[in-house]
Amino acid sequence: MITWWMFALLSAAFAGATAILAKVGVMGISSNLATAVRTCVVLVFAWGIVIANGEQRGLSKVGGRTLVFLILSGIATGASWLAYFRALQLGPASKVAPIDKTSLAFTLTLAVLFLKEPLTWKLVLGVVLMIAGALVTIT
Repeated sequence: MITWWMFALLSAAFAGATAILAKVGVMGISSNLATAVRTCVVLVFAWGIVIANGEQRGLSKVGGRTLVFLILSGIATGASWLAYFRALQLGPASKVAPIDKTSLAFTLTLAVLFLKEPLTWKLVLGVVLMIAGALVTIT
């Protein structure tokens, strides 16, 4: 059985590949166009998985609050991808990716403020070390 941390590790591996593939893919075209093409692929891929698993039947059960938050999440994702592709177009992947990963600090802050998740010294130390690591890689 695949656990949450295995999926998280897969996510990290795919995100690492994404930076390199996107850096090459954005060469010679608008970063916005590159993001739009990527988004279409993600859209087809995600719906393909949903349909293959028969999960589209659950669409009628999506409530208004859930839909609002999924739409807001989609907007945040789109803005993130547009900024990320532009950063990759302008800078080296080896510096863009570490800065992008400082999103952990934002996630932690938002999780504590809005989801009331516990803030431990280990979590804070880990985030501080990750941000320090990102800063070391870009200098």
